[in-house]
Amino acid sequence: MAQKGVQLDRETFSCSICLDLLKDPVTIPCGHSYCMNCIKTHWDAEDEKKIHSCPQCGQTFTPRPVLVKNTMLAVLVEELKKSGLQAAPADHCYAGPEDVACDVCTGRKLKALKSCLVCLASYCEKHLQPHYDAAPLKKHKLVEPSKKLQENICSRHNEVMKMFCRTDQQSICYLCSVDEHKGHDTVSAAAERTERQRELEVSQQNIQQRIQDREKDVKVLQQEVEAINGSADKAVEDSEKIFTELIRLMEKRRSDVKRQLRSQQDTEVSRVKELQEKLEQEITELKRKDAELKQLSLTEDHNQFLHNYPSLSALSESTDSSSINIRPLRYFEDVTAAVSEVRDKLQDVLRETWTNVSLKVTEVDVLLSEPEPKTRADFLKYSCEITLDPNTANTILLLSEGNRKVTVMREEQSYSSHPDRFTGWCQVLSRESLTGCCYWEVERRGAGVCVAVAYKNISRAGSSDECVFGLSDKSWALYCDHDSFKFRSNNVQTPVSGPRSSRVGVYLDHSAGILSFYSISETITLLHRVQTTFTQPLYAGLWFYYSSGDTVEFCKLK
Repeated sequence: MAQKGVQLDRETFSCSICLDLLKDPVTIPCGHSYCMNCIKTHWDAEDEKKIHSCPQCGQTFTPRPVLVKNTMLAVLVEELKKSGLQAAPADHCYAGPEDVACDVCTGRKLKALKSCLVCLASYCEKHLQPHYDAAPLKKHKLVEPSKKLQENICSRHNEVMKMFCRTDQQSICYLCSVDEHKGHDTVSAAAERTERQRELEVSQQNIQQRIQDREKDVKVLQQEVEAINGSADKAVEDSEKIFTELIRLMEKRRSDVKRQLRSQQDTEVSRVKELQEKLEQEITELKRKDAELKQLSLTEDHNQFLHNYPSLSALSESTDSSSINIRPLRYFEDVTAAVSEVRDKLQDVLRETWTNVSLKVTEVDVLLSEPEPKTRADFLKYSCEITLDPNTANTILLLSEGNRKVTVMREEQSYSSHPDRFTGWCQVLSRESLTGCCYWEVERRGAGVCVAVAYKNISRAGSSDECVFGLSDKSWALYCDHDSFKFRSNNVQTPVSGPRSSRVGVYLDHSAGILSFYSISETITLLHRVQTTFTQPLYAGLWFYYSSGDTVEFCKLK
């Protein structure tokens, strides 16, 4: 109970401005007491208004009251000081650089608890109390502490801006509404706030709905990530098993060939050695016979010679010479040739099928394709270097500039025979296969040329329509004449309009099935766009259908 009484004394004898024990206490006409310096500073700030008020109850005084020290309070405060009881706030209650300070506190200011939009001042807990106690102040609008209260004052009329001009979309005071904003659509700030609040709530609802939608999308994408990872992991695992089986099969075939070779080697060597041993035995016997005959020839006794001659002169049957005739020296070279043939065929199969495997991998496209580029700079991000394949060029075409340029000649060129060559039409395909996003440009000189893309399995031999770019379902072609364009695919012709230019750009998004042709000059203009499904890698192609001397060159874009 004693401690509670001490606490009461602290609050009673504290200045409501500085919140410390009274220093040189004075009592003003309304009965409230303050430090002399605190109330003096407060009233100095009000001198311009010629009205001086009490910071606690708001009562005003005219003229400014004379301040006289309250001796009784001064004695009591001194007694409290001697007892060591100070009412200093904790350090964390004082305002820092980032805090809103109380406008009433003098000296070291406390943090503001609220700001008043009517008084345009901020108050700490102590100085805010009159707004809860005094009836006139209870009607004031209190908000969270703000450093921007002065922004509510009209810079022209020094009045609180309580109105809003919808015509100029700005806050104004009442004097502004009858002055420079006269005749404008004006409402109270509260009414405008209510209207905007409704719009804000709608925006919040839209945002919340979008958040829910995006969260669903994120969940779907996360499921896609898990599905992609699971599918890819299984594909890798299955592919590893398949390749392991292929490797095991190859190892087994290698082991079988090696075993058969060694077995045949042992058989043949054994046969040769057997014959070799037989011949060596025959040589030994012949040498022995030769020695006996020599000895017989030296016998001087005629009767002895004649007696032994019949038995020594008879020779054993000789080995058939035909059995030791060696066939042409080939040994196992034919086996090496046969294995090499298997290797070459396997390489051909892998070369033909591997592109399809790679295409199937790149066809996995969960998300929508990137938007088609709009500017030439955007297209150049996808530029690719294309060279022509001499093995596909018709014999009347001459390739040059590193196989990037092709010219129609009068005489046939000395190309070797090749199954990929176009024999009946003046056409050529690129060496590179095209998948993913690609962009290239060609510069043409001459009367007529067809800029195309085609599958590798397009017909090559003869003069049938199946070989011509644009006349089958295996090619797509833009025909460029002197004064017109037209597009063909699967023998369906579409007229194309657009500015004439010697340079044509081609954009391909293989996975999205997009093929676009552009006229390139100072600007880039779309001529024709195809939306389809590509089932194989594509190859860039050219077809010349007019006179000799026409040329086309694939431009270097990087």
